[in-house]
Amino acid sequence: MRRRLLPALAALLLPAAILPARAQESVTVFAAASLTDALRELGAQWAARGHPALRFSFAASSALARQIEQGAPADLFMSADEAWANYLQERNLLANATRSSPIGNALVLIAPANVAQPLTLTRGTDLAVLLGPQGRIATGDPAHVPVGRYAQAALTWMGQWPALAPRLARADNVRAALLLVERGEAPLGIVYATDAAASAGVRVIGTFPAGSHEPITYPFAVTRRAEANARARALLAFLTSAEAAPTWQRFGFSLAR
Repeated sequence: MRRRLLPALAALLLPAAILPARAQESVTVFAAASLTDALRELGAQWAARGHPALRFSFAASSALARQIEQGAPADLFMSADEAWANYLQERNLLANATRSSPIGNALVLIAPANVAQPLTLTRGTDLAVLLGPQGRIATGDPAHVPVGRYAQAALTWMGQWPALAPRLARADNVRAALLLVERGEAPLGIVYATDAAASAGVRVIGTFPAGSHEPITYPFAVTRRAEANARARALLAFLTSAEAAPTWQRFGFSLAR
């Protein structure tokens, strides 16, 4: 009886013994909210290759960078602007020589789909008139959210920042700003083109000229804690490869030249 029980007991304990090792093989990705849809698709492609499913944390780049600074167990950091990658690099929290910026985006003005009227955004476009007396512009909080910083730059370029700054609906990330416009809680929003394309509830009514703000680029890097993690480096190589490029483009991102 004892001889029969021991193999059975070992079989029951084996999965518990190997689960922690398998969990350690999975890569944790901290990524800007605007990367959500494309990264979930690329994550599925990664898993289809036989790798453990990725663990994602999507939020504003600022929130993720600060979490990493405080010791959060991220293996990859994917920011929506260079500033928050610089923030971590200055603190020696990114692995040397792993940082690159393979994709970009565009900044657009959106409105609810049922009321949208297209226009050409120039220095002379009066957004206050489009807002009406009580309307607000939904975008990320310029104090820390990249899309809000780009929005502030674009509105400054238009000469309208002093008048419109008090009328911002300051969201914690770009997806939250998008939702405010989808719900009709804000008549206008400033978001990335890729986020607008992912929503049937909004329509792009104008694209801010490229010269109105800094280029929107997405730096990717392995974190310092994962510097020796071969799987994290392999994932970064995949996400920046020619094989991943069509997926990024399908979701509306531009490729670095």
